[in-house]
Amino acid sequence: MKIRIRDAALTDISVITEIYRESVLNGIGTYELEAPSEIEMTSRFNAITGQNYPYLIAEDENGAILGYAYASPFRTRAAYRYFAEDSVYVSSEARGLGVGAKLLDALLSRTASLGIRQMVAVIGGANPASVAVHEKAGFKHVGRMPASGFKFGEWVDTVLMQIELGEGADTIPTAEPDLRKI
Repeated sequence: MKIRIRDAALTDISVITEIYRESVLNGIGTYELEAPSEIEMTSRFNAITGQNYPYLIAEDENGAILGYAYASPFRTRAAYRYFAEDSVYVSSEARGLGVGAKLLDALLSRTASLGIRQMVAVIGGANPASVAVHEKAGFKHVGRMPASGFKFGEWVDTVLMQIELGEGADTIPTAEPDLRKI
């Protein structure tokens, strides 16, 4: 299958909402218990893209959306400005086809080009597929928070993984990341 990565657009929100809805209702990768509405997902999209963070779509040769990924601020305090968090979601039909890996690789490249130096993956439910995709991309394990989530009647762990982008911590930044304020 040929997979194309492109920037997400507002016209993609309905499919993004459905992919996320399935993950919320059936998976432990996100700790949300109720699926957000399309209006809420639009608000989240605008907040992320309004700060110049990349928000990407994977689609097949027919233009069907297979998944999405975005980078976002890890925390809002200024000292974290070179540190972003990734999020990757793949439709249930496209899992296991390499979509997540392609999205993550493109996201790392785009985020590094903004001047971000570190990225963290906060992997809910210690999802083995997500851990494997992040390991393949070069992320290192930096922590595990046991029983940090409670979903579907059981305690689940959160895995933290991190990767350096660009020059990482080898040099002092000479410029601020290319992020606009909302």
